[in-house]
Amino acid sequence: MAVKDSITEQQIKEAAKKLFFKEGRFKATTQEIADAAGVNRTLVNYYFRSRDVLFDQVLNDAKKAMTSRLKSSVGQEDIPFRMRIERFIDVVTEHSFTYPYLDIYIVSRMNDDVKHESNVMADIKKNEDIKLFLKMIEEAMNKGTIEKMQPIQFLLNLMSLLIYPVIVQPLFKKAFQVSDRQYQSLLKERKDIILKTLLK
Repeated sequence: MAVKDSITEQQIKEAAKKLFFKEGRFKATTQEIADAAGVNRTLVNYYFRSRDVLFDQVLNDAKKAMTSRLKSSVGQEDIPFRMRIERFIDVVTEHSFTYPYLDIYIVSRMNDDVKHESNVMADIKKNEDIKLFLKMIEEAMNKGTIEKMQPIQFLLNLMSLLIYPVIVQPLFKKAFQVSDRQYQSLLKERKDIILKTLLK
């Protein structure tokens, strides 16, 4: 049996991420993944045993990458709240360019898989960065930077303004005949709109 090659393994994972989360092809077959990676189908099974194992691995990788980037944007360094929100918007928007179908998949998977739903909810509840971010939101409200409400309501507003346009992009691009590049420009333009909507 051949020795596993980390480069080939990563090549397969990157191809799978592109198919699943960039192109939205959640039902891509092992053969399609192998073709996209430029390898033999048996290699996909050799490295990952099954398509589902591969899917779970690339999903975890994508979530870790997002968490790491969000951590850098809401970290504990002392910067103005507006700048912190600007960083947060930049990170989420850039991530949506890389994996536009990731959020759709996570929500649909939660609806279909109770175990996955429990895992996602557990991750959110124990995430110290989210707790810290909510505390920063409350402090900004006390300073008058944003309207007073439950901090989680502010977070819901922020995420809704950021994520909904990503989720509906396949529909909007077809309905309004907008290219990928044009839609990305629209998403970038939303930064100022979001800041004006949420901040005083």
